[in-house]
Amino acid sequence: MKIGVFYMVSRTAAAEIANDGNFPWLDKLAEMTGFEFEVTDIEHINDYDMVFDFIGGGGTEGIFLKNLDKLPKPCFLLTTGANNSLAASMEILSYLRQHNIPGEILHGTDEFVAERIKNLAKVFKAKKRLDGFRIARVGHPSDWLISSDVDAKQSKELNNIEIIDVTMEEFMEEIARREYQENEYTKLIESKGYDEKEIKEALYIYGALRRIVDKYNLNGVTVRCFDLLDTVHSTGCSALAILNAEGIYASCEGDTPALLSMAVLGELTGEPVFMANPSKIDTSKNEIIFAHCTLPINMPDDFSIMTHFESQIGVAFRGHIAEGPITVFKCNGLLNEYFVTGGELLENLSLFNLCRTQIRLKLDKSVNYFLTESIGNHHMIIKGDYVDLVNEFFRWYR
Repeated sequence: MKIGVFYMVSRTAAAEIANDGNFPWLDKLAEMTGFEFEVTDIEHINDYDMVFDFIGGGGTEGIFLKNLDKLPKPCFLLTTGANNSLAASMEILSYLRQHNIPGEILHGTDEFVAERIKNLAKVFKAKKRLDGFRIARVGHPSDWLISSDVDAKQSKELNNIEIIDVTMEEFMEEIARREYQENEYTKLIESKGYDEKEIKEALYIYGALRRIVDKYNLNGVTVRCFDLLDTVHSTGCSALAILNAEGIYASCEGDTPALLSMAVLGELTGEPVFMANPSKIDTSKNEIIFAHCTLPINMPDDFSIMTHFESQIGVAFRGHIAEGPITVFKCNGLLNEYFVTGGELLENLSLFNLCRTQIRLKLDKSVNYFLTESIGNHHMIIKGDYVDLVNEFFRWYR
């Protein structure tokens, strides 16, 4: 990630003293964060993925104000504990607040400032990646997803995320080619010793979807996958499992908000994302069971292959996900509403009356959210605690 630093110091006798301390501190932060900081002038300020405004000392308020129109927003004020740097930053932040310009002072121990920079860098890297994202809906959302469509025009205008529509007819034509490119994930699935014919049929669907992704230069895709049960008598579970492992976000049932939620969480964390149905809630224990028949093939410790739950045909996956901290997340299709909570994955289950991968979680936030305020049906689950990072993203997203 390319990080720029716009350095400001007043032209006084104290400036030389400030420089003697400021630049070594900047080098130390670079070492602690692993990022390379480049001091830049205002004319090249937009050449960077993220910019910090280094308030080198007192008397810099006028310099900041003179350049404010050209500075990227939000304004992150990098501040030391010397030369009245903090005092100047507080005056600047007060001005920003008066004019409804988002900003923050980065000040504290070296460790705190370095950690803050690393987190902000993750957020703005994800923002940059999502800007210009291109996703496709292959078919319309499944009939039961009555709240899970997204207006493509609004998505483009508000978030610069482009949503295109691909017909099921085109998808079926690609499936009919009965081709797929072998890779480590197809070989892993084939190695499980499941019915060879069923595996081949499922991987032909993967090949078809992979070609559509390549043809339309997609970052993500969602599929009206239940239509496959009656037409090609197979399932899309393998296709979605492999695409997600390959870094192409892929959601079930034409659920576009779920796809966008996967993309936000995946870009922020770099972790594979499990899209699942809430299946059973115990309010007395604040526990919930999630289940689905597909998950990123690189997410579980191990997996077995079974039939798809609802249809009892094709290929689906029962994955075992490591017990430990998790994050549950969902946003709406326009990314202006979200839910996130941490929790603990307590147990992997194998109940006969649920989708194949089943996990029991104890959540930090009340499970009553799912009963009173839930953002649609499907929710996203990843290993690890990323609640603060998700909240940080939405703090600065608009």
